[in-house]
Amino acid sequence: MFLLNKNQLQKMTMIKNYLGLFLLAGILFGLSSCSIFKEKEQPDLTSGYSANKLFQDARASLKSGNYETAIKQYETLEAKYPLGRYAQQALLEQAYAYYKYDEPDTALDTIDRYMRLYPRSPRMDYALYLRGLINFGRGGSIIDKIFPRNFSDLDGVRQKEAFHDFSTLLTRHPNSPYAADARQRMHFLKNTLAETEVDVAKYYMKRGAYLAAYNRADYAIKHHQGTPAIIEALQIKICAARKLGKNDLANDTMRILKLNFPTKTNFSCPK
Repeated sequence: MFLLNKNQLQKMTMIKNYLGLFLLAGILFGLSSCSIFKEKEQPDLTSGYSANKLFQDARASLKSGNYETAIKQYETLEAKYPLGRYAQQALLEQAYAYYKYDEPDTALDTIDRYMRLYPRSPRMDYALYLRGLINFGRGGSIIDKIFPRNFSDLDGVRQKEAFHDFSTLLTRHPNSPYAADARQRMHFLKNTLAETEVDVAKYYMKRGAYLAAYNRADYAIKHHQGTPAIIEALQIKICAARKLGKNDLANDTMRILKLNFPTKTNFSCPK
């Protein structure tokens, strides 16, 4: 009977292991090759489509609310006809599709690319309006969508961006059909921006940071005149000044409060 020694057994084991690895590699390569060939075999369903056909299909998907399909169709149009007569409008509508598909960051990127490529576009007023809408609706997690918070709780930076977009629209295109809605949204944003500043000032008061509270309330008064939050901002200034031992400042602010809002002078400062 033929017996193998220890070294021979080790060599045989190593050979089996190598053969197993080569076999596994061959199988994986074969599967990947099949996958590659399978992908290559998939036909281009839009082959031979004109730019007009692609554009009309994308617009139909957009109007029906099928935003994901519309986005893909606009991307196909842009890839096949990047310099065609439909490219400009398609890019703008693609931004809107991203906005409706709840992809605000991509929508903003698309709008910004549109503005860079077509700075003299006759639709620039709509581009600015759409940019404002996107920023206006940005922010909030899925929890915020289920349990909506007050708008003033959202990131103030986004509110300011939206305000800037609408302001630019009104400055450059005062007769735009989107001007009236932009003006209303600016009024709403101005109020909520003031509320945000006052909320921060109130937070500082609770923390005992009276100088920070005074400065934040003062900022709200200077930059958001005519908003309801001004009343509370004046009251915070009075309380913060008293806490800081600045009674002269507190008395001056109280006179302003009495002059403008005589019915709002009866309030108590936090202890």
